[in-house]
Amino acid sequence: MVSLSPLARRVLSYVPFVLVLVDLRYEGVSCGKGGSVESHLEMGKKLLAAGQLADALSHFHSAVEGDPKNYMAFYRRATVYFAMGKSKSALPDLSKVIELKPDFTSARIQRGNLLLKQGRLEDAESDFKKVTCIWDVESRELRAECFIQLGEMGKAISDLKAASKLRNDNTQAFYKLSTIYYNLGDHEMSLNEVRECLKLDPDHKQCFSHYKQVKKLNKQILSAEELIQQQRYGEAVSKYESVMKTEPNVLQYRLTAKERICHCLSKDQQGAKGISVCSEVLKSDPHNVKVLKDRAEAYLQDEQYEEAIKDFETAKEHSENDRQIKEGLERAQRLLKQSQRRDYYKILGVKRNAQKKEIIKAYRKLAQQWHPDNFQDPEDKKRAEKKFIDIAQAKEVLTDPEKRSKFDQGEDPLDPESQHGGGHHNHFHGAWESFQGYNPFGSGPFNFKFNFN
Repeated sequence: MVSLSPLARRVLSYVPFVLVLVDLRYEGVSCGKGGSVESHLEMGKKLLAAGQLADALSHFHSAVEGDPKNYMAFYRRATVYFAMGKSKSALPDLSKVIELKPDFTSARIQRGNLLLKQGRLEDAESDFKKVTCIWDVESRELRAECFIQLGEMGKAISDLKAASKLRNDNTQAFYKLSTIYYNLGDHEMSLNEVRECLKLDPDHKQCFSHYKQVKKLNKQILSAEELIQQQRYGEAVSKYESVMKTEPNVLQYRLTAKERICHCLSKDQQGAKGISVCSEVLKSDPHNVKVLKDRAEAYLQDEQYEEAIKDFETAKEHSENDRQIKEGLERAQRLLKQSQRRDYYKILGVKRNAQKKEIIKAYRKLAQQWHPDNFQDPEDKKRAEKKFIDIAQAKEVLTDPEKRSKFDQGEDPLDPESQHGGGHHNHFHGAWESFQGYNPFGSGPFNFKFNFN
């Protein structure tokens, strides 16, 4: 059984009384073949009005048997079934009425309501479509309820917007619109609609309660986005975590918050955390191009180049003309190739997001450890010389912003192939000059020279 909104339940509760009133409108209509059928209908109607439902039903049974093609006999019997709470029994009679008289609007509306209550949403929608007048507010609202149950929120919004304009005090339509937008994750439109409700009735309990919730959520999201614009990514993450606490039940807000946290972590060079959060979002939305790009960047920071390439390629399938994806893919491919050669970060044992101070500290420690003067064996000394040169080159590249930027883009600024000419000897003036001219404990030249036997 489908759960109905308060509006739908209220309308359904009025059905027996509405049917009685409609019934009275047809008094005097020719009802069938012969006086006995008309007599049964007349007597049944009086008994129904008096609340004697069982006796009324008996007369309507007789009327149906006396004239099986009399649509009013079936309709009035359906009326009694509704009054007795036997709505399932009323359904065949309403269907017979519509079969005999397809333009009988009241019967079609009641059948639509009953089908909606039973969860037969497509059948209910069909009935409502056939009777909805573009100027009728109640019909619009009923059809909107049917669309909501079917999950067709766009159509529901269209009907409710019309209903809000057709009746100038329709607070319920604005409230319903606000809740739909809210559940769709559109907090700004939700706030606009609930404000319209409060303009009409500042004391509307539902709208005021909803307004406080939407306003709080909207403020948090706008604040988080402002922090992202200011590149205050850590604070933005905290703010989006607050968003998830404010609204833990609507999936769309959780996904949006996770998507933005993924972006912040990627921008904040927190690759491992970024990968985890981005992956969580992609489980629910595997083709989200923004998240794929952010996770790819996080993979690059975590030196998982092949995974980054996969994400960029997947993103490219869904956004072929995105320049960021193209550039990111090319960079990931260069970094993968580079990782298979010399990696200055690994030589110094520092992370890709290491600060200059950390790089110099690591360089000094390693330079002292691998200083050729520390080794006496010729083979060990030769190995130390090569290691020392690598350490010095790593320090040169990673402490020079321009060279480091090139390296981070997948180019080796000391690689003659990358530089289109020249050789390694140009960078350090030969193997021995490379370490004889640099002080591992400072940023300038040595104030002494090494002596080797």
